[in-house]
Amino acid sequence: MAPSGPSSVKRRCRRCLYWIPVLFITIIVCWSYYAYVIQLCIVSMNNIGEKVLCLIAYHFFILLFVWSYWKTIFTLPMNPSKEFHLSYADKELIEREPRGETQQDVLRRLAKDLPVYTRTMSGAIRYCDRCQLVKPDRCHHCSVCDKCILKMDHHCPWVNNCVGFSNYKFFLLFLAYSLLYCLFIVATDLQYFIKFWTNGLPDTQAKFHIMFLFFAAAMFSVSLSSLFGYHCWLVCKNRSTLEAFRSPVFRHGADKNGFSLGFSKNLRQVFGDEKKYWLLPIFTSLGDGCSFPTCLVNQDLEQASTPTGVIVGPKRNEQPRNDNRERDLANLNVGRR
Repeated sequence: MAPSGPSSVKRRCRRCLYWIPVLFITIIVCWSYYAYVIQLCIVSMNNIGEKVLCLIAYHFFILLFVWSYWKTIFTLPMNPSKEFHLSYADKELIEREPRGETQQDVLRRLAKDLPVYTRTMSGAIRYCDRCQLVKPDRCHHCSVCDKCILKMDHHCPWVNNCVGFSNYKFFLLFLAYSLLYCLFIVATDLQYFIKFWTNGLPDTQAKFHIMFLFFAAAMFSVSLSSLFGYHCWLVCKNRSTLEAFRSPVFRHGADKNGFSLGFSKNLRQVFGDEKKYWLLPIFTSLGDGCSFPTCLVNQDLEQASTPTGVIVGPKRNEQPRNDNRERDLANLNVGRR
């Protein structure tokens, strides 16, 4: 028990340090609330109508921003279901077998009845030694969380959480609403920022808050717009950040567009079928996170398998056979006879 004491303390200290970026964002948001509501709206704005409209719109944006940020932080990442975990007997068998073809034979037998279509770069079954499970498609092991995360995108220090299947929609909305929050502040603070430079404002404490609020909002807007634009591109292509850097490998080889189903279906994979919930931080993503439809594999019951076990599905641009044309040719041949 003695050796576990220092390591336990180190783990707790590390967990506390992971919350520093979240604490930093929280302090910035709290200060921006004070600077905008008190110093800008209440102290500096003289027009009552402008003051009321700005306060209503500001609280609308900050509510959506904080709600989506909260959901991104405190939504637990989803882990593979029990069917992907090895039984006690299989664990012993894997540990006894040396790494190589023999171990792969065991893993292939285990993965035979699982909806697993991706492979490693060498074509082997994807297996996690630490979690002792067959990895579902798009699942990766997070070294920070020390867990396998379903449809892992990345581990984000600003939310102190893994962004994956369970909270990717919340993360996207967090980026969108934080960007709108910053742009709204820049737009409504601009005229008072100009007055500060032209000495149009009295020399009060509000001057500092108005100036720094504008600079902070403008700076965050630039970084958030690039990050949000990148993730919008990923959603349109139905890729994760990890898959953008390394294409998923299927039985036939690597394919960066293997999970892409077209713009509309890619969008629904993340936001769901009911459009009324798209803009709310409520979980509506399609599927269970363990299996995903692809444009390469037809999972219908009617599909056949080759002797090697490769599933035969329709080709991407395969056109339907023209039966009428074949019938006409047959009739023409009979007539000639």
